[in-house]
Amino acid sequence: MSPEELIEGIRIVHRGEATVAPRLLLGLIGTFVRPARPRTAVTPAELSVLSAREVQVLELIARGLSNAQIAEEVKLSMSTVKNRVSDLFAKLGVRDRAQAVIVAYEAGLVTPRGGRP
Repeated sequence: MSPEELIEGIRIVHRGEATVAPRLLLGLIGTFVRPARPRTAVTPAELSVLSAREVQVLELIARGLSNAQIAEEVKLSMSTVKNRVSDLFAKLGVRDRAQAVIVAYEAGLVTPRGGRP
C-alpha cells in the first residue's frame, strides 16, 4: 500500500466511513452480485449522467484500482482523480466506492470475473 493510500484510508475511517481493500471488495461483489444482462451498445441509463472520463474512472474503481493507480492509468494528477471520483459519486448518488462499484456491476460496465462485458 502506498503512503497516499494509507493516508486516504485513515481519512476515510476518521470520517466514520468504512474502508475495504479493493481486492476483498471485488471478491465480495463477485460472490454476491449477479451478472447484469448483456450490455447493449447504448450506455446504461445509470451511467448516462457521467462524462466519458467519469465512466472510465468508475470502471477502474470497479476493477479495484486505488486513486493513485487510476491517476497513473489515465495520466491525471491525484487531485484531479479525487475530484472526478467525488463528482461521479455525486452524480450517481452514492456515498462511497463500494456503492459505486455496485452501480458499475449492475449497469453492466464490468463483470464479476474482472473483465468487461
